[in-house]
This record gives sequence, C-alpha cells and structure tokens, in this order.
Amino acid sequence: MMGVACAVFGACAQKGNVVNVNANEFEGMLASDGVQLVDVRTQGEYDGGHIGGALNIDVKSPDFKAKAMDLLDPSKKALVYCRSGRRSLEAAGILVNAGFKVVNLKGGILEWEDACKPIKK
Repeated sequence: MMGVACAVFGACAQKGNVVNVNANEFEGMLASDGVQLVDVRTQGEYDGGHIGGALNIDVKSPDFKAKAMDLLDPSKKALVYCRSGRRSLEAAGILVNAGFKVVNLKGGILEWEDACKPIKK
C-alpha cells in the first residue's frame, strides 16, 4: 500500500522504516483501513486542536512506549504527527523499534493547517 501511495502521490522520504509524507499524502492514508492516527503532542496542544480521530499519546511522557504498546495495534500502520514534525520523528523511532510500521506527517500539524486540512477542537 505504501508503495502505491508513494507512486500515486510522488516520492516519499524515508528514514529507516519511517516514511515521511506531506499533508495531502497523509490525508489520503487516513482514508485507508488498517491505520491508527497518533498525536504525540502534549494534552494541552491536543486540546487546542487536532486531526479528527487522533489518539493523544505525549512522546515526552516517561511512559510513552508503554502507553503506545497498550493502546496501539502493532498490526496496523501508525500515522504520527506533532506540531512541526520533530517530536513525531522521535515517536516514530520509538514505535519502529517496537515493531510498528510508521508514517510521519512532515511539517506536523503546521503543515496540515497550511494545506487547509480540517482541525477538530
């Protein structure tokens, strides 16, 4: 599926097993079955506006990995984002090391908003 998405939407940047995509590619993947959306920002940031359907697991929380392992299904692709893409890359690395397939929103929710994508408050 990822290869098809990359072929259809253009080149995807990869870092290890993490695929970095832009807002349009990310939105297209959200429509797929078998994905789970994770907002890795703080609860306050999440409450201020997030992508609909996102589960909030703060990557800076000391129990991020334990929460992720408890709440996420490793058989489903994890789509992750933060504010600008830095924390979500950190989270992506943790998730990849735990056996997840991960897609990161390059540029984070800032990129999402710049592309006029919907935000839920």
